Amino acid sequence: MSEVSGPVRVAPREAWLLVATFLVAVAGLIYELIAATVSSYLLGDSVRQFSFVLGVFLSSMGAGAWVSRYVEEALPGFVWAQIGLGLIGGFLAPVLFFSYAWLGAVALPLFAMLVAVGVLSGMEIPLIARALKEIGAPEFRFENVLTADYIGALAASIAFPIVVIPFLGLMSASLAFGCLNLLVAGLSLWLFRARMRAVHWLAWALALLVSLAALWQSERLVSVVDASLFEDDVILSEATPYQQITITRFRDRVRLFLDHSIQFDTQDEYRYHESLVHPVLSLAPRAEKVLILGGGDGMALREVLKHDRVRAVTLVDLDPRVTELFATNPELVPLNRGAFADPRATVVNRDAWRFAEESTDSFDVILIDLPDPKNITLSKLYSREFYGVLTERLSADGLMVTQAGSPLFARQAFWSVARTMAATRNPIRPGAGLWTLPYHVYVPSFGDWGFVIAAPQQHRPRAPGLPRSLRYLTPDTWAAAQVFGSDIGPVEAEVNSIRDHALVGYYNEGWDTWFR
Repeated sequence: MSEVSGPVRVAPREAWLLVATFLVAVAGLIYELIAATVSSYLLGDSVRQFSFVLGVFLSSMGAGAWVSRYVEEALPGFVWAQIGLGLIGGFLAPVLFFSYAWLGAVALPLFAMLVAVGVLSGMEIPLIARALKEIGAPEFRFENVLTADYIGALAASIAFPIVVIPFLGLMSASLAFGCLNLLVAGLSLWLFRARMRAVHWLAWALALLVSLAALWQSERLVSVVDASLFEDDVILSEATPYQQITITRFRDRVRLFLDHSIQFDTQDEYRYHESLVHPVLSLAPRAEKVLILGGGDGMALREVLKHDRVRAVTLVDLDPRVTELFATNPELVPLNRGAFADPRATVVNRDAWRFAEESTDSFDVILIDLPDPKNITLSKLYSREFYGVLTERLSADGLMVTQAGSPLFARQAFWSVARTMAATRNPIRPGAGLWTLPYHVYVPSFGDWGFVIAAPQQHRPRAPGLPRSLRYLTPDTWAAAQVFGSDIGPVEAEVNSIRDHALVGYYNEGWDTWFR
């Protein structure tokens, strides 16, 4: 008779090493995502930063896998790697934020720490595989280790935007996953205590004490960084799956920052929002249905609702937390005069492009109040393709307007936006582009700032019929807004397309020339 073999029993120590593989994979990918997110917050151009971080991290992991062959004892080496990751990975976000706040530099510490985390992470799998062999694990298969590692990476990639950022934030998340590495080190020390020495226990205990203390004080660390980064008192600092929201206040002056870039200052925001909204609404033959893309703070909505002929306004903003704050926070609601409570207003939290593609509604006026095109993700919302989709949402005699950046600080970028709108297909006159009207105003918080109105049909830039309650815009200032000096006037610039994103280069080159 043939002998029937029973199921292979997995010893606790073998099972723990596979669980540890899963946990360290989670922590390693979280560090990579934190590094990429922090660098995109502080350095801009998220696509470039994510690409650089990914490349450096993976190549460093390869170096770590190669270096692991020189570690004589696998289990003690694995514990040392976890202690190092707990400290370097755990303090990744705090070091980067403090470096940026105090020194104004982040690239050197970012990539130095990223290389260290990558090397230590790359050592983990080879050391775990060797450790399993050393303890005589029956039926050891290297693919089991890799499977646990890949599943851990998947878990981290899903948890990062859904759980980690919304509930922990970057600072606390970095420290919390540092503690996770130290937990892995501590359990490994206990399970394999016969192979460990006192120095391992001492180093682990000190690292855990420092990390837990930092995690306990993480909110205070965030406050210290915010106080260094922002001139005024920080009244709200919150990370969402989409961005970092920071709101500051000095006396009656409130500022909103998204990913550390200023969005408005109540000292002068009326100049921007009046100039964005009222010219296009006044030029529009009809203005019963209005669409606002972006503008989650409700300031543009506030201005739109000053026009009695507006019957319905749809505001589309990606981040529900922004619209929620400005619709419910008692310190913020007065800034937009309770615009979200107006029965004419409807809020949709969705990607602007997807909304424009999937909506079947027609609008008399479309206002594009989106962040600057500093990266490819945002540049696509300033592309000929996107404007083409928006023309399908315009009524027959409708108009749209976009904020287009500074014709002074990023001159080519501004005129690229204008030329892109002019080159957008005309749904009424096939083969022709759109009629455009560029203009600019001075907003102290931003400098000389530009806008472009576009429409399938030409409209005379007549003196607009403005509401009486405006603080800045008048027929005279509107006439002056259409005049460009010789140093900010039209220049050669390519049309922006999702195929080449010429606008990103123009934008970053222009601002770097002035401020870096």
